Amino acid sequence: MTFRNHINTLILALLPLFSLGQTNEKPPANWFNLDYERDGVMGISTEKAYELLLKGKKSTPVTVAVIDGGVDVNHEDLRDVMWINEKDSASTGKDEDGNGYINDKYGWNFLGNAKGENVHYDNLEVTRLVRELEPKYLSVLPSTPMDGEERREFSEYQKMVTYYANKMQEARFGQINYTGLKRTVDSMLTKMGKEKPTLADFDRYKPEGDFEKLALKIIKKELKDEPDFSKFYKDLEDGVKHYNNQVNYHLNKEFDPRDIVGDDYENSRERYYGNADVTGPDAEHGTHVAGIIGAVRTNDVGIKGVADNVRIMAIRTVPDGDERDKDVANSIRYAVENGAKVINMSFGKAFAKDKQVVDDAVRFALENDVLLVHAAGNEGQDNDANPNFPNRNYVDSLGINMGEAGAWIEVGASSWKNDGDLVASFSNYGRRSVDVFAPGVSIHSTMPGSTYEDQQGTSMASPVVAGLAALIRSYYPQLPAMEVKRVIMQSVTRVDQRVKVKGPDGRNMRVSMNEICVTGGIVNAFKALQLAEQKASESARKK
Repeated sequence: MTFRNHINTLILALLPLFSLGQTNEKPPANWFNLDYERDGVMGISTEKAYELLLKGKKSTPVTVAVIDGGVDVNHEDLRDVMWINEKDSASTGKDEDGNGYINDKYGWNFLGNAKGENVHYDNLEVTRLVRELEPKYLSVLPSTPMDGEERREFSEYQKMVTYYANKMQEARFGQINYTGLKRTVDSMLTKMGKEKPTLADFDRYKPEGDFEKLALKIIKKELKDEPDFSKFYKDLEDGVKHYNNQVNYHLNKEFDPRDIVGDDYENSRERYYGNADVTGPDAEHGTHVAGIIGAVRTNDVGIKGVADNVRIMAIRTVPDGDERDKDVANSIRYAVENGAKVINMSFGKAFAKDKQVVDDAVRFALENDVLLVHAAGNEGQDNDANPNFPNRNYVDSLGINMGEAGAWIEVGASSWKNDGDLVASFSNYGRRSVDVFAPGVSIHSTMPGSTYEDQQGTSMASPVVAGLAALIRSYYPQLPAMEVKRVIMQSVTRVDQRVKVKGPDGRNMRVSMNEICVTGGIVNAFKALQLAEQKASESARKK
């Protein structure tokens, strides 16, 4: 195979990345809150619940911590629902409430320093671990005598090196393909003399050479599904940026930005570092997540979040790269200590450096009646076989399972059609490790600068469930976190037909929902609130 044909084949393999991979149709913008029987989409029936169950009922505000990459606290659809630490909201430079975090008005940023500098990009965890272990094991052979702990660590190191090499190969191919495709498209646009060409313009275009023929094929396919060329071009630019960031930052062993923070990184028990800038250099992901949970429902602008009486606590923990276990643990503790009753965690990674410190923070959350909701991940894999971190399983220093967190919900992503493509093509799954599915495809939500955009991922499905948990805790505050979890899991809409997921060999397979998650269904707000009412009434009668 020639180099050109090899590149062409790879670019063709990237075609699905430009589209949802679910259907050429688009759902209503608010589909995740809609009802299947009423609206024909597999939402969670939030609007139906507000209309038929919650009208006239009293609720109390619930604080939801969004541990993420940053939140635009001034967004038109979020500023009225942001959590505010009234005791330390003024910029005095002093820790007015004595909680160890200076002027933490909206939350805290564990990715910055006292001078206001912030980490933007970081490595993947596998890069950091390979960099750490390489001096010890690079020249070691499998036949080298080692004690039990060294043998275990060496075995893990070998897995990491293989994973890292595969990720780097994927990133370099993606970088070449997307950069080459963008260069070709830019050349075509120059020849056409149009900034915003239409499908008809491309139908008339006469391609020169194999690369233009391929680019034209991709463009025409995408414009048939979405006529706005600017959206295709943005996806193309995002692809170039993504793979450049992978090569330059995520997988670059020479890059380590942690000195910006200035903490003692190896001291996992260190608590007090960072700054109060909860927006940071890139708040797109966290702002989108926050809107799904609690964007104002009554202001006639933007979107409607799931919960109508929440306070969003912003905790910046996730860079462009993998989050660090120390920061995750401190974020959970900060959320709990400052009154959060639900924590959303739309992040994850394939390896963990210090799982025990995160486990201890999770135990602390559960001891304080906090419910944790976590995204299952977007690799299209079985999490039972390939763990995604953090997760609910407690381990000891040797990685041996020591039980699991009860008030933890792991969430996969679903699409809007009740058919074989109901499970999002990218979503992770797991008969034992994933609890429920929730809408995560083409979710319209808030973006920085009071804008709005569709995004997809289990990162969007998790806040749907976190919003539902907050809704239940708001109207039924007497229900503890574990009861709220049971209510959500026992009230799912069960799915009868078989659905398509990616198998271990990379090929699609048809399975029942019971084979890929604990409950075998999609969360349902209407049914959950009905069950919550029943549980609350039973509890009241017992008293």
